[in-house]
Amino acid sequence: MTLMWTWAQLEDLTALDIHALFKARQAVFVLEQTCLYPDIDAHDLESWHLLGRENGALYAYLRVVPPGLKYPEPAIGRVLTVAIARGRGYGRALMAEGIRRVEAAHPNAGIRISAQCYLDRFYAEFGFVTVGEPYDEDGIPHQEMLRA
Repeated sequence: MTLMWTWAQLEDLTALDIHALFKARQAVFVLEQTCLYPDIDAHDLESWHLLGRENGALYAYLRVVPPGLKYPEPAIGRVLTVAIARGRGYGRALMAEGIRRVEAAHPNAGIRISAQCYLDRFYAEFGFVTVGEPYDEDGIPHQEMLRA
């Protein structure tokens, strides 16, 4: 089955969309990774949100922070696939769609991510290369990666 994509800013999403995306982010980043941090932030208000659904259920999500807000480049973050949907290739489909959307909106701008270190090979498959040294973010080792 193929994911159906929704690409919108927060104000253009329905209340049910917003509930689903925050519920998924909480499930993955706060509960699964046992990481207490302020997940909902001001960047959500300026960002674009990519939701991947199958049969109406949200299975994959990421957000794109516009250039100049977090980094000089647009930034992909909050990348997730919900637990029940893992192993189906949705993470790769999500990243490919996210990159396609960013490149259409910001041609030749590059894309920066703050990646959990254990996912560096995954992101390298999409052309991201490590820049700088690893650092701790909310108790999890991260590294900045850039796709030129």
